[in-house]
Order: sequence, then C-alpha cells, then structure tokens
Amino acid sequence: MVKPFIRNHQYNLIKKQAELLQHACNTISDPKMVEAVRYSAHAKIVEAFPHATELQKQALADISTLNTAGEFQHYLQSLEPYMMEFAQVTEKQLKKNFPKIKKLKVPDLTALDYRYVTYLGWTDIATNKMFLVYHLNGQLVGIEGRYTPTNKKSVCFVCNRHEEVALFSAISKSKPANASPDYYKAIGNYLCVDSDICNKNITAVTALEKFVNKVMGYDES
Repeated sequence: MVKPFIRNHQYNLIKKQAELLQHACNTISDPKMVEAVRYSAHAKIVEAFPHATELQKQALADISTLNTAGEFQHYLQSLEPYMMEFAQVTEKQLKKNFPKIKKLKVPDLTALDYRYVTYLGWTDIATNKMFLVYHLNGQLVGIEGRYTPTNKKSVCFVCNRHEEVALFSAISKSKPANASPDYYKAIGNYLCVDSDICNKNITAVTALEKFVNKVMGYDES
C-alpha cells in the first residue's frame, strides 16, 4: 500500500498541470500538440517528486492517459488519500513559538484541513502584525512581522500568483559579530493577505523556505 507522500504544494502543482492538459484536450484539435502538453504535464509532475518510489510513480502516471473531464476529476480524487498532512499544531505550540507576545491571537485550528496546508498564516489587524508558521527540517518555526496592507493585487512571493497582498516585514534574528545593540535588519516581501488562498495556489516551497531561512538567520547569503 502506498503511504501518503504528496504535500499540499505538490498536489496544487498536479492539479494545475491536470487543468492545463484538460484545457488542451478540450480546445486543441491537433493530436501532436495535445501530446506535447501531455508530455510536459507528466514531466513537471515527475520532476516534483525526485525521490518517488515505483509505486508512487505509478499513482502519478495516470495523467498520461486522461482525456475527459470525468477522468481528470477521478484522477485528482484518487490522489487525495496520498496527501500528507501539515503536522498538526496546538495553541500551546503556537504560543511557544511567539513567547514575547502575551496575548497571541491564533486561528481556529479545529477548522483546518491539514492536508491542504503548506504553512499557517494569519493577521492581527489590531496590532498590524502578520504571523507565519512553517515546518522547516522537522522543526516548527514561527515568524512574526509588520503587516502593511497595500489594498491592491500584486504577485505574492510565496505562491507567485496575482492576489491581494500585504507587505510582510520581519526582523532577521541574525546579527553581525560586531553589531551594535540597536542593530536590526528587516526582510520584507509581498505575501497574500488570505493564507487560505495562498495555500491553494502554492506549487513550490523554494521561495518560502528561503525567506524563513533568512529571517531565522540560517542563511546568510
């Protein structure tokens, strides 16, 4: 039996490729062009799972045979049992990650379907704070930063989609050896205001992990 191995961002990538292929099947009359899209979709999915076992590859490979809307829908549904949950967290764990905030407001954790979570994100408008929690190398990492609404749509650095964003600016935990006591370095990026939308859009975690590493001081580049 194949154990869960598909993370949320990988499922989103598969879904995106399936939608592109389905659109090609419905709108392109040239069989060779459809096959080119089919090959590209399969190649990008395989690339997203460099360490997949043979059984896992078999579960993913069915996209090469799909043609109708019903087949695409069944394919995506067939992958849901293989989705890995974001390791569930408690309110106590979240508060432990933000010890300096005495009255931390946390999201409703009971309402989450952890299969569709890449990171936890929420805002506290009263304090202009934005919070991000992510599992990095098996460790739960929490980042807080200033939340500056833009009141417009732009490209989110995490999901790379055009959505309503805010400037999320966090203070890096790393300091040069000879830094003065009041030294600080802010690292900012435009992030989706709605983390649920971001989690539905994200297809890669490279930018997210780079940001987390820099803020936490793990990456000095």
